[in-house]
Amino acid sequence: VQLAQSGGGLVQAGGSLGLSCAASGITDGDDILAIGWYRQVPGKQREFVASIISEDGNPNYADFVKGRFTLSRDEAKNTIHLEMNNVKPEDTGVYFCSAKIGDSDYWEIYWGQGTQVTVSS
Repeated sequence: VQLAQSGGGLVQAGGSLGLSCAASGITDGDDILAIGWYRQVPGKQREFVASIISEDGNPNYADFVKGRFTLSRDEAKNTIHLEMNNVKPEDTGVYFCSAKIGDSDYWEIYWGQGTQVTVSS
């Protein structure tokens, strides 16, 4: 399984930026059970940003991005998109796509390569 990330970059505070993640190489019979984004800044642990659990279908957000970030999913293409609006300098970090893939009996967690997001003040 591969999670290919795209987007990110440099943006001014208050602006908008998008991140996309495309999953490929999924074995027949396996499903994407959940998929979403985490971020990490130097000196801090990786933290949850947003995700979609397939069984539910509704996005979940960390409190610090609610109302600003929107996560969407194209199930047919195995892709997700995170639209980041009204970004703040504290949103700066490396963003990682993560997916839980398998079935109810066995699954694995996969990670994308990471994408830098820098918000200037």
